[in-house]
This record gives sequence, structure tokens and C-alpha cells, in this order.
Amino acid sequence: HRARIIAANNILNALFMIVSSVLAGALLGAGFSVPEVFGATAVLNVLVVGYVFWLMPEYIIRLVMLFVTRIVYRLQVRGDLNLPTEGAAILVCNHVSFVDAIILGVTSPRPMVFIMDHRIFKTPGIGWLFKALKAIPIAPQKEDPQAYEAAFERARQVLREGELLCLFPEGAITKDGQLQPFKAGIMKILETNPVPVIPAALHNLWGSTFSRIDGAAMKRPLRRGLFNRIGLVVGEPIAPEQVTPEGLQQRVQALLDEPAI
Repeated sequence: HRARIIAANNILNALFMIVSSVLAGALLGAGFSVPEVFGATAVLNVLVVGYVFWLMPEYIIRLVMLFVTRIVYRLQVRGDLNLPTEGAAILVCNHVSFVDAIILGVTSPRPMVFIMDHRIFKTPGIGWLFKALKAIPIAPQKEDPQAYEAAFERARQVLREGELLCLFPEGAITKDGQLQPFKAGIMKILETNPVPVIPAALHNLWGSTFSRIDGAAMKRPLRRGLFNRIGLVVGEPIAPEQVTPEGLQQRVQALLDEPAI
């Protein structure tokens, strides 16, 4: 299949080169100058990028996130083969900083849907980003029962469609760098959608600009400079009937105890 894909790609590249040459010749023949031809090409590129973003925003956003992540961090990953390339599954991870979802998103071989705090989802200026990534906002049951149930129904729909769902069972970003008790929300999902659960652990993000080591995030921009070494360890999938909040917490803690960087 790979050879066929490469061959098809080469054919398409050759086709577009021919079409571009004919189009450039036609524009020059019509009296356009070389700068004007380049300008028209630039406009067409912008239109194509806009269309692709509208069609598949998650892929463009992942590309940008990957670029930014490479500038700020040096990420090492172990166990990434445990991340499924297809089929419904749930990824659970410790919650250390405000960029955890970005790190996980650029590591995964496929787009994943995140369940996130509704207040972060509504953050002015970046709320559109979370909507484009199809994130699921969730509110505490006591605060907004309707939004709470709607989040779980959306999570079930994501799994029914065979997608990868990611959640942080601690329910909030750690304030002391330690793993917090896991909540039982995942059991509510597994009752109706028994899918494999994959534990994961992020290493060395505590103490970074985006963690709460200073009480609130981003008090000291680049407090550790650029190119910080961080790690992600992905464990083996767990059968849904073997999942408990306590057991998951133990699995993630065991991954945290392993060397990652």
C-alpha cells in the first residue's frame, strides 16, 4: 500500500506541475507580469489553506501545535505503540499543566477528543480553538447538571464513532505536583461504551511556566527557558472490565515512577 501511495503522490505532483506551468504561461501571455503571477499564486495558496482549515481544522491546528511544542520542549516518548491507530479507546493521563492536551495531541498518531473544564473551554480569544478541536466542555454536576450529562453523552457518541477520547481523571491540574485521586467519571462512560483504556503519564512538566508551581500558571514566562526536556510514557491498554478509578491511578503512578527522560 505504501508503494501505491507514493506512486499516486508522484503522479499528482507531476500533474499539478503541468497545470501550474500551463496556468503561468497563460497569465504571462495575457500580459501579467512575473510579480503579478506570484501574487496570484499566493492568493490561491491562501484560499486553499483556508478551505483545508475549514474542512479539517484539527490537522492544521495539530501542525501548529507540533511546531510550537518543538520550540518550547524536547519531548521523549516511550510506549507510543500502545496508542491505537484506529478504533474507539480512552486515554487517561495525569494533569500537570495547561499544555498537557497539546503535548498529548501532537504525540498521538490520530486526532483525539478531549474532555475539558467548561471555564477553560470558554476562555476569551482561544475558545474557537477548542471548538475547532471538537473538545467536550464539562461542568461539575452540582453547578450545571445539564452540561454535566451533555458532556457524557457527547463522550459516548465520540466512542460510538470509533474515535479516541482523552480525559484527565484527576478533574483538575495538580497544585503540588503530585498525582491526585482519580474520579469515577470514566466508569460512567464504560458502563455504556466498554472500550480499552490506555494509561499515560507526563513527566517533568511540573515546574514549567504552564504548571501551578507558583500558585497560578504563567506568572514567570519561560521560567525554565526553552528546549526543556519532558517525557510521556504510555502504558499497555486495559480491558474495560478490569478498570477501576483506584486501579487506573495505580497504573498511572507506576508510569510516573518509571524513567522517561
